[in-house]
Amino acid sequence: MSMHDDGALSTLIRREATRHAPPAGLAERIAAEVRAATIPAAAAAPPARKRPWRRWFDPVLVFGTGAATAWLILASISLPGTPDRVGDEIAASHVRSLMAAHLTDVNSTDRHTVKPWFAGKLDFSPPVHDLAAQGYALTGGRLDVIGGRPVAALVYRERDHVINLFVWPAPAGATSAQTRQGFSLAGWTQAGMQFWAVSDASPQDLQGFAQSLRTRIDAAASTP
Repeated sequence: MSMHDDGALSTLIRREATRHAPPAGLAERIAAEVRAATIPAAAAAPPARKRPWRRWFDPVLVFGTGAATAWLILASISLPGTPDRVGDEIAASHVRSLMAAHLTDVNSTDRHTVKPWFAGKLDFSPPVHDLAAQGYALTGGRLDVIGGRPVAALVYRERDHVINLFVWPAPAGATSAQTRQGFSLAGWTQAGMQFWAVSDASPQDLQGFAQSLRTRIDAAASTP
């Protein structure tokens, strides 16, 4: 076919052929499909802008939560328990010392032997007094644990009754008299120390021991 014939055919097609107009919006749809096929959806969507206040609030929130948790843990360790809870622990320790036949780590009636024995074993020096003249014979001492901390346990005897006296540093507090598991308990604070006495003696006899010890402590404090 000659170039003349090609030109004539092109003229005939343009004049006689039926033209079909593309549907409205076709070009836009084709462009959108091309973009979707070439750009990942996650990349197409712009990342959400982090609010400025979140930049400092998030780490503060994390720190605050951790600090609150730490404070609660420290509080549960350092704060003294309620009198009922301490009384339960005192009675349980008393029973253990009797069942295990482990009343004393240092066995002596001499307070000048018992008191120095605690040096280096505790972070405080427990007061040790001889109350034999009042009917309460010192027989020794041992280490024990009350409320999660090491304490001094001094052992006295009143006739056939064993008296365990637990001592540890504490601020001033109320006096307490209780009965736990059939044992008499007497608790008080004096001279910067917490005292808890426990025995199977009667409550009146145990209060007599507590009063004798308190009188002796006051007398020692007033001695130059």
